[in-house]
Amino acid sequence: MRSFDNKVAVVTGAGSGIGRALALDLAHRGARLALSDIDGEALTETVVLCEKIGARTVSYQLDVSDRAAMYFHADAVVSEFGRVNLVVNNAGVALGADVLDMTWDDFEWVMNIDFWGVVNGSKAFLPALIESGDGHLVNVSSVFGLMGIPGQSAYNSAKFAVRGFTEALRQEMKVARHPVGVSCVHPGGIKTNIVANARGMADLGDHDAVVRRFEQIAVTSPTRAAKVILGGVERNKPRILIGPDARLFDLIPRVVGPRYQDILAPLNRIGRATGAKFGSNKS
Repeated sequence: MRSFDNKVAVVTGAGSGIGRALALDLAHRGARLALSDIDGEALTETVVLCEKIGARTVSYQLDVSDRAAMYFHADAVVSEFGRVNLVVNNAGVALGADVLDMTWDDFEWVMNIDFWGVVNGSKAFLPALIESGDGHLVNVSSVFGLMGIPGQSAYNSAKFAVRGFTEALRQEMKVARHPVGVSCVHPGGIKTNIVANARGMADLGDHDAVVRRFEQIAVTSPTRAAKVILGGVERNKPRILIGPDARLFDLIPRVVGPRYQDILAPLNRIGRATGAKFGSNKS
């Protein structure tokens, strides 16, 4: 896909963050947009911004974990636009909790949105992408789909699963000679509200302090992330890394192998102790 002009692009989680940035970038590139989010108010704001650019934009309030709703969404988009060229399964949530402390409800909440939401979107839209003749599917994983991190077992589970699912699907499209490119995205720290809206952050210290620490280490803007993703689509890249931290996460397991776990565990212990000591400091 060398150009997005007049292409029909579907973006989930378009109400904020990377999803909104993708919608705006695609609008500037002449795409026609089918945008969804569970947050209707935030989604409306994105739609208004895209329409000001001049893009034909249709919004859909959607819970990506609802499989029936996703299939209905796919049918509605095809009915509205006649075809689908690009699908970005971007919607996601986060959870910070150790396995011993994590509730089943929280675990299933993350898996249902971050993994099953991606599968639902891929399965529902694949026929339309194939039919378009030049389709591309983008599934958003994470740097936590490259390395296991203490306190992130649920998020790791979902994002590793997205990676495996997407890499297998890319090969299936090639085996069957379907005209669909497939890319898996691994963002590092992006300045979005994912940590602010995450569950389980209280265990890491004062919520506002945790959010501020994340904002300090998140080195990449959503706008930059969107440009990297669309550039990866143009080059049909199988793996799209966003940010220097993502490249580091990709490199460490290649160089150190599974022994990275023995290095990371004590560092995490120190980090937790420091967070417990200074987490309530609001200065």
